[in-house]
Amino acid sequence: MTRLASLVLLAIFLAAGIVPAASERGQSPPSLPTYTDDGKLVFPANYREWIYLTSGLDMSYSPNGMAGHSIFDNVFVNPEAYREFTRTGTWPDKTMLVLETRVAATNVSINKSGHFQTGELMGREVHVKDEARFPGNWAFFGFDDKDTAKMVPHEAACYSCHEKHGAVDTTFVQFYPTLIEIARGKATLSTGYLTDEKTLSSSPKTSKPSSNR
Repeated sequence: MTRLASLVLLAIFLAAGIVPAASERGQSPPSLPTYTDDGKLVFPANYREWIYLTSGLDMSYSPNGMAGHSIFDNVFVNPEAYREFTRTGTWPDKTMLVLETRVAATNVSINKSGHFQTGELMGREVHVKDEARFPGNWAFFGFDDKDTAKMVPHEAACYSCHEKHGAVDTTFVQFYPTLIEIARGKATLSTGYLTDEKTLSSSPKTSKPSSNR
């Protein structure tokens, strides 16, 4: 079949609406934010098929830390946003970052030290970039056991913290080991993050006690 004939057939299929969907052709459909009629975000159920960025253990932005039990957090991003970040060093519109938190355990089965993640899910959050919808482009959504959630009000502390300390476009890329150097190489690190980095590097280092051995 000639190229012209192929293009004609494709045009006919498009007009008839019989071109297979991306999923039917073995491709993943776009991972874009979806909202209900009243503005709630629909949780992306397939987020664990997205790009894994990082995990943290007992991370806290407060000097008092966390008490009671250990928690892992895992971060995933939609594939389209990840590919664009690796190309440009910043996040495109319609980026979605999913944070899940899981209970950490130890001394289970043959494990004798350290921690591992359990199946007990503590919470889920989504950080969405939607320039046409949100003031400041980004919004947070916290999910409990439901599949939809209202936007966290912009007065919440998480917004100002991310705006002040986020390494790239109000996001904590400083904790994403495969992306931070991409951002550094493409000069997309925020002024706030660079200031924090400079302050930390100039702070006096606490010396470790000498060993008696």
